Amino acid sequence: MVPRMVDTPVAQRLTRLTDQISTIIVGKRPQIEDCIACLLAGGHLLIEDVPGVGKTTLAHALAVSLGLKFSRVQFTADLMPSDLVGVSVYERSKESFVFHPGPVFTQVLLSDEINRAGPKTQSALLEAMEEHQVSVENETRALPKPFFVIATQNPSDQLGTYPLPESQLDRFLMCITLGYPDRLSERGLLAGEDRRHVIERLGPVMSPVDLLEAQAAVQRVTISDALLDYLQALIAATRSGQWFVEGLSPRAGIAILRAARARALLARRDYVAPDDLQAILPQTAAHRLVPVASAGRGRVEQVRAMVEAVPLP
Repeated sequence: MVPRMVDTPVAQRLTRLTDQISTIIVGKRPQIEDCIACLLAGGHLLIEDVPGVGKTTLAHALAVSLGLKFSRVQFTADLMPSDLVGVSVYERSKESFVFHPGPVFTQVLLSDEINRAGPKTQSALLEAMEEHQVSVENETRALPKPFFVIATQNPSDQLGTYPLPESQLDRFLMCITLGYPDRLSERGLLAGEDRRHVIERLGPVMSPVDLLEAQAAVQRVTISDALLDYLQALIAATRSGQWFVEGLSPRAGIAILRAARARALLARRDYVAPDDLQAILPQTAAHRLVPVASAGRGRVEQVRAMVEAVPLP
């Protein structure tokens, strides 16, 4: 099948976006593409990694490159839900309560070290992520569009962390790790300019309107009946009991399809290929699944082993 979207303006803008962010987060183009695909698919991203590998820099570079409003919240044990969503304060001059919006009223929200906050504050993000709105003092307030959450999470064995509940993990379309840079990329970081200063000189390569157009283009990416059969076979394998304790939900299946369409668009195609489903499955499914006790593998490795075992239709 011949790709049919090579020269579209949307595809060209997305390539420029990926190229620009790759000048900031060097040596991590696959992870950058995952981040952009997650945004295009209308989902939210969880990055689980050790401190200092570029998670905050990635979020900031993405927001600047898209011309989006950016906010960062450092999650701590004493962070309250009102610190996130906002609070109403009585103002004598107006003789009424005035709502002061919190940092969640933005377009790109970096929730840094989300698992250092308590469960009540973690759950305050839940409605915002799922409904793109928050309820404060019996009043529902809409969030800006687009609205994209990038949450970072420290490894669960570090001190002072609270594991994210399954209901919140399921709200993240993807979970990725950045990992340490390769030797050549790290040498460039050590010898080059501070990345924060480089970001200050960046300009947008796409506008918010361009982003909304790209998100609409994702919905027009087609998938054949044979590929839908393959996706259903993969979902059924997760429910067989051979690989995982519990399988993927229908909502997870829909999320995987959205992510595969976004990945196809980034590859300048208007159709989903088997490679799209296979490449995106670990990032979209592993954090939702628990391997069976006899597996002897981590979540991502178990997903990859399952993919190799499920034949193409």
